Amino acid sequence: MIGIDVGGANLKVFENDTVTIHYCPMWQKAPITEILKSYSGKKAAVVMSGELADGFANKKEGIKFIVESVKRAIPESLFYGTDGGFHEGPTSLLAAANWLASADFLRERYPDQVLVDLGSTTTDIIPLNSFEALKGMRDLDRLRKGYLVYTGTLRSTVPSLLRSVSVNGYDTLVSSEYFAQSADVHLVLGNIDEADYTVPTPDGATTSYEASLQRLSRVVCSDLEEIGESGALEIARAFYSEQMNLIKEQVERVMDETRSSGVIAAGIGSNIISGLFDCIDLSCEPGIYPDALPAQAVCEVAERTGIF
Repeated sequence: MIGIDVGGANLKVFENDTVTIHYCPMWQKAPITEILKSYSGKKAAVVMSGELADGFANKKEGIKFIVESVKRAIPESLFYGTDGGFHEGPTSLLAAANWLASADFLRERYPDQVLVDLGSTTTDIIPLNSFEALKGMRDLDRLRKGYLVYTGTLRSTVPSLLRSVSVNGYDTLVSSEYFAQSADVHLVLGNIDEADYTVPTPDGATTSYEASLQRLSRVVCSDLEEIGESGALEIARAFYSEQMNLIKEQVERVMDETRSSGVIAAGIGSNIISGLFDCIDLSCEPGIYPDALPAQAVCEVAERTGIF
């Protein structure tokens, strides 16, 4: 059996303690079936969040497309829902249930922790001591409660958090254009390396340190020759500070509300979270794959419940 997480940008597969991440932007002709054909003949436990992609008219259409695309490649597939159960076909319960699968997998191992999963696009903040209360929650509910923060390691635009920045001693408004993203920030600050920069760059250029600095300089309608490395790094540090403050504020509030005792970090940015809190980094825990946690989680939960 394999575990599959169909996201808005990546399709992740967990099989035999191996994680494979396929870049697969979600839209009406996303090649899900083609990517999964090599797994034909297996059984699959599946979670999704890609149904929200704006290539679909609504979530119902997105869920139907994902379910049918997966089943064409792997007929013996079951889909985990926000009710904590598995389903054979499309239902509204399948929308964005990947985070709940992670909680289901980890709740007995870390019963009094808050899971902070800093992914490429979003941050999930999940109190593991409140599993029954988590069932049925939509992303809308999670945004309202601060359990979902829409900022990530790779795909967040710099002006999503910054309105102005101090550059070379001048307070400077920023452009709202898609000139640079959080991957550029975390690369130049050393939080990720080029191998982790797995999404397209805003300008189509390389993922090198110098290219990321150049993209950051465009945020203030400039270039690297004009503001220099120091100016571009100021932009990166300002974004990083805002991002960490946002995440920290929400995590601490959730911990207080649920009387949780600590934090565990997951996602491609687990090292970033472990630098923000004195916590357990799941990337250091044997047998856990934090950069594809929902894919592993749904596989483990399916095995535990014996659905196949």
